[in-house]
Amino acid sequence: MNITILGAGAWGTALAIALANRHQVVLWGRNADAVQQAKAQQENTLYLPGFSLPPALRLSADFDEAMRHVTNANAQQSLLIIASSVAGLRPLLEQIQPYPIANVIWLCKGFEKDSHLLPHQIVQNIVGDEIPCGVLSGPSFAQEVARGLPCALTIASHSISLRESVVTALHGGNIRIYSTDDVVGVEVGGAVKNILAIATGIADGLELGLNARAALITRGLAEITRLGGVLGGRTETFMGLTGIGDLILTSTGNLSRNRTVGLALAQGKTLSSIVAELGHVAEGVPCAQVVRVLASKLGVEMPITNAVAAVLFDGDTPQTMLTHLLSRNPKDETS
Repeated sequence: MNITILGAGAWGTALAIALANRHQVVLWGRNADAVQQAKAQQENTLYLPGFSLPPALRLSADFDEAMRHVTNANAQQSLLIIASSVAGLRPLLEQIQPYPIANVIWLCKGFEKDSHLLPHQIVQNIVGDEIPCGVLSGPSFAQEVARGLPCALTIASHSISLRESVVTALHGGNIRIYSTDDVVGVEVGGAVKNILAIATGIADGLELGLNARAALITRGLAEITRLGGVLGGRTETFMGLTGIGDLILTSTGNLSRNRTVGLALAQGKTLSSIVAELGHVAEGVPCAQVVRVLASKLGVEMPITNAVAAVLFDGDTPQTMLTHLLSRNPKDETS
């Protein structure tokens, strides 16, 4: 299959490494100098250092070349993968509009900052409903995928043909692909878990213990389920890979950028210094602000999310966050 991956960040590069030995893969990056450096060193030292790029993988900074790779192929033998952040999704969609694309999936997790839209809603606004589209999500650290370690992901789409194409293309080796038509559920789980990973990082940074971590993850899942249900997601999705699975990984794994943000906040570092040190996007930061506003508008109770947003944007300390959460009135667990 001809596969083009737009976005040469850590996740886009890792997926390209995993697929290059089975398919004809082009990895496109916007930064021409960085792409040239990666070609010369056969390694993406900027975003995924330490992993050799397969000789079969083609790197390009030429957008037209990358798009021709999938538009010249038979529709059933081509797949366009957008590996940008949520903020970069809309500009890339506008850039691909002139091309006769057949199958598109995206990897980003979050809500768009100003519109409060989920990724599939952004895609509908730009591309419409005529092109088979979907989201690939699940518990997956880029470094582990690049190492060839096992992982399981979910493709969510309303198009049966797209789901079948993605499963056929990506399932194999150490990657298992499951499928669902619950696009909303998959995207909400992927977005909100990043906020909760910041909360868990704060708790671990304050050395609150494993009991507190377990409580935060469990009550965080309740927040995902409440918001996701109101937006149209299904409860069983939140119990699966893109819900509880991704939440556990991001909240407890030391490779998690969002967890790292929480740990650093607990040490008293400022958000600006943390973001600068990361050098990568931590989607939970902008997502916390959006979800706080959205939950308030929809009347959905999300105390952990609100507490994280207060630390990130309102000047609350991590200790204040803890006090606020512990002082809440008792309630029925299932309400």
